[in-house]
Amino acid sequence: MSDKTAGNHRGQQAIRIAVVGHTNAGKTSLLRTLTRRIDFGEVSERPGTTRHVESIDLKIDGHSVVRFLDTPGLEDAVSLRQHLEAFDSTQTPPDRIREFLRSPEAHGTFEQEAKVLRAMLDVDAAFLVIDAREPVLPKFRAEIELLNSCARPVLPVLNFVRDAASREPAWKDLLSAYGLHVLVRFDAAAPFTGAERDLYRDLATLLRDHRELLHGAVEQLETEAMDRRHAAAASIAELLVDAAAVRRTASAAEFADAAKREALVAALRQSITDRAQRCTDDLLALYGFRQGDADEAPLRSIEGRWTLDFFEPEAMKAAGLLMGKGVVAGAAVGVVADLALAGLSLGAGAALGGAIGGAVSQGWGPFGRKLLNMMRDVRELSIEDSVLVVMAAWQIQLAQALERRGHAATERIAIDGNADRDVATAVRAARPARSHPEWESTPRWRWTAPAARAVLVAYVALPLEAALSS
Repeated sequence: MSDKTAGNHRGQQAIRIAVVGHTNAGKTSLLRTLTRRIDFGEVSERPGTTRHVESIDLKIDGHSVVRFLDTPGLEDAVSLRQHLEAFDSTQTPPDRIREFLRSPEAHGTFEQEAKVLRAMLDVDAAFLVIDAREPVLPKFRAEIELLNSCARPVLPVLNFVRDAASREPAWKDLLSAYGLHVLVRFDAAAPFTGAERDLYRDLATLLRDHRELLHGAVEQLETEAMDRRHAAAASIAELLVDAAAVRRTASAAEFADAAKREALVAALRQSITDRAQRCTDDLLALYGFRQGDADEAPLRSIEGRWTLDFFEPEAMKAAGLLMGKGVVAGAAVGVVADLALAGLSLGAGAALGGAIGGAVSQGWGPFGRKLLNMMRDVRELSIEDSVLVVMAAWQIQLAQALERRGHAATERIAIDGNADRDVATAVRAARPARSHPEWESTPRWRWTAPAARAVLVAYVALPLEAALSS
């Protein structure tokens, strides 16, 4: 966004938008989806969850551009419309609404409806959120008539239009009958690509005086989407570099003992799985979801997201082929024991001494470390590339699913872990970390991570960002 445009935004008041509709139409879920604010309101399948008018701002450069007012559901619009028929018919519809709001019934029988109508009189426009799965009943006609009585521009948002039970044609006919010809097709469970952009652009046709501000909001949304994708790639790249750097040592005797070897391998695998879990929690937060949201009905599908086994042999074999290997050497466990120097002849004492001396003079490095381990009869355990491919592919698919997921989604996130060439390229790019076991993250690592590690993470993120865009 240009500095001039940003400056214009600072000089204008936020556009006030009431989000209205029948109980459980998905108003709060829509706002969470639009704003990526996981802490806004309460989302539940229980009727009438929102009981008060709550506000949330869409900001550009720290300044509020749009202020959404999440309103309670209209519960008895039919009775209220009949009640208003007793008011002075010579008054304009907005004046009758104002007179009703001064009456005792606005604080009693029709308290919830009064909250909605009071908000309607104090906004620039309204989003009328409609659950397109609902049959077109008289109560919905009454709601539209009440909202139109407030004389504010209303933009209908047809929600859940992808659902098989959607009655979209019937709803379009009803809205057209009340002069509401401009509408937005949305889906708070799985938003259409560009749906947010279309929503604000259509709103700009109704609020011409605010067109520049709303176009700025569209630019901001597109920028934030690109930033999220960049951050997701960086998180997954961090996971790859971290996992590639992980090494565990064991004596030859420990490694030869089947039970001890199995315990060592299991511990290493768990360490890698824990790192993958942290990466996924970061992605959930980045895209506006929380692990704890599984307790709320709209997001219960996040349960079981760890059903994929990164060490599953068949997945590892497929990943090994992608890495250019005909056979995955350790497909049974996904852990490699570095035995490359185990057969080196100790009879060549002078040659070995020279090699060790050279390694020491260069600060040892990976070759020197291997020589030292050989002399100590120590084995190094690390994670195969094939496991890293499966793990990164799973995270990529999760990020892509979250990017398309709304806060009213109830289906499980479907992820198979299949990788593409960009993921394999990223794993190859992370290989230098294998020579730096000191790059493994620790509780104090974030304060001591070397610059070279950060450079490698940024390099590994490049093909991952391409994979996210595919």
